Amino acid sequence: MNNIFPLQKPAKVGNDCLIQVTGLSKSYVNGTGVIRILKEVNLKVHKGQMVAVVGPSGSGKSTLLFILGLLLIPTEGTYLLEGDDVFSLDRSAQARFRRQRLGFVFQSCDLLENTTVYENLEFPLIYAGVERRERPARIAAVLQQVHLEHRVHHFANHLSGGERQRVAVARALVNHPQVILADEPTGQLDRVNGHLVMDHFQGIASGGDTAVVVVTHDTEIAARCSRICSLEDGVLNG
Repeated sequence: MNNIFPLQKPAKVGNDCLIQVTGLSKSYVNGTGVIRILKEVNLKVHKGQMVAVVGPSGSGKSTLLFILGLLLIPTEGTYLLEGDDVFSLDRSAQARFRRQRLGFVFQSCDLLENTTVYENLEFPLIYAGVERRERPARIAAVLQQVHLEHRVHHFANHLSGGERQRVAVARALVNHPQVILADEPTGQLDRVNGHLVMDHFQGIASGGDTAVVVVTHDTEIAARCSRICSLEDGVLNG
């Protein structure tokens, strides 16, 4: 599949971090004034790290994750991904960058109902322009990583909650991203399945090429990460 738009390359900046965020702020204006969601956030994440971002509801955790995922535009600040200034890209180029280098896992799984596991994993490959002949091997490989290769032809709505979330992890991996961004990925799972998903994240990070950023309110889940950052009232520490 050919790209509809010509590829725009981000500005390159020398840097040995996978993620480097500096002075990141996000504000909204409502009828009573300005609401500051994020306040000059600084964050560095290296390859192989699994970082937890914890904080109370409304602290800005999901906003930070959505900005890292290029789903929201900040009010100010810089964001380098392996030295690439991703805010220098236009929106269509950011979308391609997101497809190729980022993977997402959300609390609700967001699988396509009445479609098979294979089809759920094939869609992101189609959007990324992966050739049809390459897709089966990629899908088989990521399903093996999450121990669900035997469910490849099952319909998504016939899976258990834990299996569905593991399919969501496999979907995030299928395009070989540099960063996995997970927003409360265990929030709807029981303790056993929640820790099984975290086992998979740890396995991904331990490969040394990928970083995992997990937003969670669960201190037990956060403790599974190699580093914990706390976000409160828009201020990040850690």
